[in-house]
Amino acid sequence: MINRILIRIKVIQILYSFLLVEKQFRLESSPSAPTKEKRFAYSLYLDMLVLMVKVARSIERRKGDFPLADTRFISRLLLCEDFSQRLKAADETGFVFDVLVKPMAERVEESGVFKLFMKDRSKESPDGGVGLWRDIFNTIFLSSPELNAAVSNIPNFSPKGVERMKDMMQTTFVNFMGSQDNVSEVIKALDVSLDKARELYLRLLTLPIDLTDLEDRILDDNRHKHLRSEADINPDMRFVENRMVALLRQNPLIRAYVEKAKFSWVTEDPILARGLLKAIKESEAYREYMELPATDIHSDAELWRKLLKSVILDNTAFLEALEESSVFWNDDLDNISTFVLKSFRRIADGDDSTAVLDKFKDEEDARFGAELIRFVYRNKDTYRRYIDEALEGGNWDKDRIAFMDIVVLETALAEILNFPKIPLKVSVNEYIELAKSYSTAKSGQFVHGVLGFVLSRLQKEGILLKK
Repeated sequence: MINRILIRIKVIQILYSFLLVEKQFRLESSPSAPTKEKRFAYSLYLDMLVLMVKVARSIERRKGDFPLADTRFISRLLLCEDFSQRLKAADETGFVFDVLVKPMAERVEESGVFKLFMKDRSKESPDGGVGLWRDIFNTIFLSSPELNAAVSNIPNFSPKGVERMKDMMQTTFVNFMGSQDNVSEVIKALDVSLDKARELYLRLLTLPIDLTDLEDRILDDNRHKHLRSEADINPDMRFVENRMVALLRQNPLIRAYVEKAKFSWVTEDPILARGLLKAIKESEAYREYMELPATDIHSDAELWRKLLKSVILDNTAFLEALEESSVFWNDDLDNISTFVLKSFRRIADGDDSTAVLDKFKDEEDARFGAELIRFVYRNKDTYRRYIDEALEGGNWDKDRIAFMDIVVLETALAEILNFPKIPLKVSVNEYIELAKSYSTAKSGQFVHGVLGFVLSRLQKEGILLKK
C-alpha cells in the first residue's frame, strides 16, 4: 500500500522540517577588536584546521579511500566559507606547516586512536568523527615538538595566543557536537507519518460501510414514522445492500482496525457523515446507479469508485475534517485514494481476500525510508559540496536557491548513490517531479540541471557507475 513514491514524499517533507531548524555548525569568527595576540591566535586556529585537512588527505588506505577525509567533521569544515578560502590560499601560495604534514600524518597512522577508529570504521560514527579529531589534536598535534617549534617561530607568537587558539579549537569541537543530527528522531517522525498514511487508508475503506449503515438507520427510522409514505414503507434498498460494501464489512483486517481503533465516521463526526450522505444521494453517480435495471458486484464497486472521486474527495467539509484530524492527511490523500480505488477494483474482480493491501509491498520497501534518511544524514555534507560546486559552474544565484530544492537534491543523490537496484532514470524523474510539486515553479528545471551536472561529474570520476 505504501509505495516508494509516497515514501519519497514523506522523507522529503520530514527532512525539510528537521533540517530547516537544525543548528548549523560554524567556526569561530575573527576577533572584532583584534590585538596582535588575537590576530595570531585566530590565524593559528585556522592553520590548525588546515593542517587537519591536509593530514586527512595524506592518509590513503587504498586507492581512493581516505578514511579521515571522509569523516563528517572534515566534510563540514570544507563547507565553511572562511575556512575554504584559507585552505585554498594554503594550497596555492604555500602553507606555514607544509613540511610537517607528512610526519604528522605518519604519527596519526601509528596512533592508537587511529587504529581504533579503523577497527570500528564499519560502524556508523554517531559524533561524525569529531571525537577522533579532538583526540588527534589533543594527543598528537599539541604534543608534537616539531609543531610547537614551528608555532613559536610564527610572527607575533605569544603563549597566551596559543592558549586562546586551544580554547577556540575546543569550542569548535563542542559546537560541532551540538550541531549533530538526531537521526533516530527523524526516522521516528517518518514512522509516525507512514502509520498515519496507513490509518487514512483504512479509514477511507470504512467510510462506505459507515455511510451505508447510516442510510440503513435512516430508512428504518422512516419506516416507524407516524406519517409514512409508500417510499418510507417500501424503500429502495439497493444502496444499502451494495455487495462491495458487504464484502468490506466482512474483511478481517478492516474489522480488526475498527475494533482496535474504536472508530466510526458517524460517531466521530455525525454532521460530516450526514452531509456526505446527502451529497452522495444528490449526485449524478447515485442517480444513475439507482436507475440501473439490475446491479452486480462490478456496478456496486463502480458506484463507490465514482462517489469517492467525484463526491467525497471534492467535499470541502470532508477535506477540512481530514486536515483537523492530522497534518499529514491532506498531503497523503491523492496517493492513498488511489490505493483505496485499487482495493475497490480487487473486490469487483472477485479478489476480496486480498482487497486490503499490505502496508508495504516487501521488506525492501519497508526499510527504504529509514535507509534513505540515514544515507542523507551520513553524507549530506559531501552531497552539499557536490551541489555547491555545480552551482559555481552554472547560472544560479546560491543565495536565492530554495532550501527545499537543496533537500530534494541531497535526497536524490542519497538514493542514486546508495540504491543500485533503482534505475538512474527513475530516481532522477521522481525527484524532478517532487521539486515541481513541493518547491517553486522553476524548481523542476533547477533540480534537473544541477543533478545532470553532478551525475555527469560523478560518472566521469568513477564514483557513480549507473548509466
